[in-house]
Amino acid sequence: MIKHALPVTRQADFAAWYQAVISEGDLAEESGVRGCMVIRPWGYGIWERIQRLLDDRIKATGHENCYFPLFIPLSYFEKEAEHVDGFAKEMAVVTHHRLIQQDGRLVPDPAAKLEEPLVVRPTSETVIGAAFSRWIQSWRDLPVLINQWANVVRWEMRTRMFLRTSEFLWQEGHTAHASEAEAREETMKMLEVYRSFAEECVALPVVAGEKPEHERFPGAVATYSIEAMMQDGKALQAGTSHFLGTNFSAAQNIRFQNAEGQLELAQTTSWGMSTRMIGGLIMVHGDDDGLRVPPRVAPWQVVIVPMLRDGPEDEAVLAYCRELQAELAALSAFGEPVRALLDQRPAKAAVKRWGWVKKGAPVIVEVGGRDVAGGNVSVVRRDRLYRDDGKLDSAILARGDFVGGAAAMLADVQQSLHSQARARMDANIRRDVTDFTAIEAHFAEGNRYPGWVEVSWCRPTGAELDQVVERLKALKLTARNVPSDAEPASGTCIFTGEPAVERILIARAY
Repeated sequence: MIKHALPVTRQADFAAWYQAVISEGDLAEESGVRGCMVIRPWGYGIWERIQRLLDDRIKATGHENCYFPLFIPLSYFEKEAEHVDGFAKEMAVVTHHRLIQQDGRLVPDPAAKLEEPLVVRPTSETVIGAAFSRWIQSWRDLPVLINQWANVVRWEMRTRMFLRTSEFLWQEGHTAHASEAEAREETMKMLEVYRSFAEECVALPVVAGEKPEHERFPGAVATYSIEAMMQDGKALQAGTSHFLGTNFSAAQNIRFQNAEGQLELAQTTSWGMSTRMIGGLIMVHGDDDGLRVPPRVAPWQVVIVPMLRDGPEDEAVLAYCRELQAELAALSAFGEPVRALLDQRPAKAAVKRWGWVKKGAPVIVEVGGRDVAGGNVSVVRRDRLYRDDGKLDSAILARGDFVGGAAAMLADVQQSLHSQARARMDANIRRDVTDFTAIEAHFAEGNRYPGWVEVSWCRPTGAELDQVVERLKALKLTARNVPSDAEPASGTCIFTGEPAVERILIARAY
């Protein structure tokens, strides 16, 4: 039996395991404000890596970064009825601008009530739309391609760190175009940016496709998502891209004079990815010893742990480790210098090693006096922690061989994590379900890992769609998206019996 580093396993209690990974891996902690979290340096370091790599991809597609206010006048939301209805229950609202002492307590000053309430940003379509209406006058001003990195607030009733918090961090892109075709092209381009980023940088296999009508972003004409499968078989929406058409343009008066001198409404898009991606990373890559961070988004890719004994040989060990750190930092992996950390904290080497195992550092290198004497290092890869006999898989390598192969090792760890997750996802999507009774049986209580099912449906709308949603809701299921690469539909809709027009993924979800 392997004694794992975490107090609970995934199989015993997946929800408790998830919380244990976050706390034991020093990712985040409760803040004292319900639904809000303190993101600790290791967790924020992962977010900084996600931000850096995704920002490069966004800018490579021609977008520029900017920033818009945290507070949005309530009247901006009232202009777009469907949008405000979609977010009304989640809005945090500022009504006063001053506090006063009253009976020993601080209370809002009645004399400081705002003339118009301000909504704390749940998303920025409305305030950015108002700016677009000022910026855009002519077809020559188009397209407008912007992005902002910001925090948003959506007042959640049931919260879980990284997955669903009242405040979270994200990027939101907003664009305006002269034609519907160009705006739709932009929507799909950014969906592909998200898909490739998730797969290549976070090692997160995803399914890209269009969301069904009832799952669209409020006010959107079409919404597209990337969906990832967690280790408990549930789906996680990891990024979305929305074609908004002229809905927000009409509400915000975003008009331009075309080349023929006629006024037209601009076609707009929006798209976003958030710190929810870290929750996906945890639940896709973590194991019973903690987190496993893909090297491309790891704050530190190689962590060097000196094995010190408070003796005269310690300085030689530290000098050896400093040289090793410098050699690694001179290397390039994934087009960037290798990020190597020398952990000199005053703690036992075993404590530090298991601390980094729980944090998920991709490669952990231990160096003791014998290693120095032999010119070696002891290397642990986080993607394969144990040997077949259950013992720690620590390989003794010549220092030169390790340094020479470090970049290739990091690339192999990255690919290994992706391959493991891809194999798990592919093995747990059923495509042979042809009637609703089979869905009920598949997601029955006894099936601990039901995964997803892909079924044929007729793309129902209106009351017919409402009935489908209710039937799924009774089983705690949701329709995720219509995979872009799905096989053509055949036969009849699994819900209505009408001729099928496409295939859609059904799953339990976060």
